Amino acid sequence: MRPSSALSRRLAAAATGLVLTTGLAACAGPQEAGDKAGSAANTDTAPRKGGTLTVLNNEAQSDFDPARLYTSGGGNVPSLVFRTLTTRNREAGAAGTEVVPDLATDTGRPNKDATEWTYTLKDGLKYEDGTPITSADVKYGIERSFAAELSGGAPYLRDWLIGGDTYQGPYKDPKGLASIVTPDPRTIVFKLRKPEGEFPFVATQTQFAPVPKAEDTGAKYEEHPVSSGPYKVVRNENDGERLVLERNEHWDPKTDEERKAYPDRIDVRSGLDEAVINQRLATSAGADSAAVTTDTNLGPAELAQIGSDKALAARVGTGHFGFTNYLAFNPEVKPFDNPKVRQAISYAINRTSVVNAAGGSALAEPATTFLPEKKAFGFEPYDHFPAGKTGDPAKAKQLLKESGHPDGLKITLLHSTAQNRQTSPEIATAVQEALAKAGITVELDGQEPNSFNEKRWSVKDAPGFFLSRWGADWPAGSAFLAPVFDGRQIVADGSNYNHAQLNDPAVNKEIDEISKLTDLKAAASRWGALDKKIGEQALDVPLFHPVYKRLVGKDVKNVVISDWTGVLDISQVAVK
Repeated sequence: MRPSSALSRRLAAAATGLVLTTGLAACAGPQEAGDKAGSAANTDTAPRKGGTLTVLNNEAQSDFDPARLYTSGGGNVPSLVFRTLTTRNREAGAAGTEVVPDLATDTGRPNKDATEWTYTLKDGLKYEDGTPITSADVKYGIERSFAAELSGGAPYLRDWLIGGDTYQGPYKDPKGLASIVTPDPRTIVFKLRKPEGEFPFVATQTQFAPVPKAEDTGAKYEEHPVSSGPYKVVRNENDGERLVLERNEHWDPKTDEERKAYPDRIDVRSGLDEAVINQRLATSAGADSAAVTTDTNLGPAELAQIGSDKALAARVGTGHFGFTNYLAFNPEVKPFDNPKVRQAISYAINRTSVVNAAGGSALAEPATTFLPEKKAFGFEPYDHFPAGKTGDPAKAKQLLKESGHPDGLKITLLHSTAQNRQTSPEIATAVQEALAKAGITVELDGQEPNSFNEKRWSVKDAPGFFLSRWGADWPAGSAFLAPVFDGRQIVADGSNYNHAQLNDPAVNKEIDEISKLTDLKAAASRWGALDKKIGEQALDVPLFHPVYKRLVGKDVKNVVISDWTGVLDISQVAVK
């Protein structure tokens, strides 16, 4: 996932610690049942249809146009309105990392070398006005995402589709993309310039939502996009700050096995302070009793206070998303060109103090691998530089001596000033204190978020040592390793995510070979092996994987949290 995307920011956001005024005292922590698989809160009664679900969010659901949204698995709120060729399996835990059919009858049929993918639409698909959905609508929806005025969505098709790198969208080129073929109203074929075994994952992005050409109003389409899902937009104020959805009477649940669509109405209210959101959910007064949030986590102070109230603790959902927070090295900058310096830093890190800075063990889990600890990614456990829970300064000093720095060294660490508990001053300080014990003096360089991001993603101006993070666009190893370690993806004049500027022919070749595989389990195994091999070079220091803890209102039922998103799936929620 591109770290600058709105979804990445929402999933990574950590709520500020507020004092909950619900008469709570500190004691036991929130429920931990199912933590590893994603817990489902409030499942004590069978879900029923009806009522209004309120969504209390910090960030507005802006750019509500399928072309402009950067989503994973179809998104959360967007997935209620926009159906795509494929989608995420709406199941709790690891089962939720699977790709399943949505508008299509299957997850796609590849040719022999995975350079061509064919999909067939289901029978009976209709828009909110009763008009049939056709393959030409899916093709047009994808093509309009290439228009400059509708930019913002996932970039993969520009690279993958033949001709995608030069196509400028249907407003400038109405002939469309020749690499998307629709031989009949139910069939659509994609022709790729290289093998892509994970094309079904990309087909979950909202760019694959159908758009009827006759209803396209360009940049204004977001005000009332035509629904292909269970809900339609009846109100959109201030670019998604207030979004009201009501039932699409032409949505046929027989064609949609994934979305439950229990509530009659969904009222999304954004622009709220995170502390206020958690306070309202905890109190659950009036309409807030049937409320959830899709972007605000609980902080450590809140979790400590919630723990003594069993009823409130039972309303905390726990999830794990494919995300890694790490220390990044730029070997083009001295002394980080020396592998032993990088190894010394790897040994010196105190992951216990880093986890505490991230909010404690309830909100972060220590990491020694770049890939998240999920089977879908191909996770293979390794620790090439075992430092224990609190670091190994003696081993670090030994390596520094071998690297030509017997008296230690002074370095600078770039971090963000944003209070996000991931790339923020708390994490940087924990790193600084750990390295000091190994004789490494760290000067902290805190930059405001925009400046921080510009520097860390720049080939020209990137420092040698900085905090960073990466989240997956879909649950597979390619979404982690290819953008960060494929040398051909180094961007010299834009946002470069290959922090180490690694351009190893062997790594590039293995990425290509794995990408050809349509057997995702076989591919996962090889991604794990590649992660382990790259890890030997000490090009980064994995620090921790975040854990998401979120409250729901007291009358919210059927909370499902999968390992794809790590957060509540709004399409499954019911209200009392």
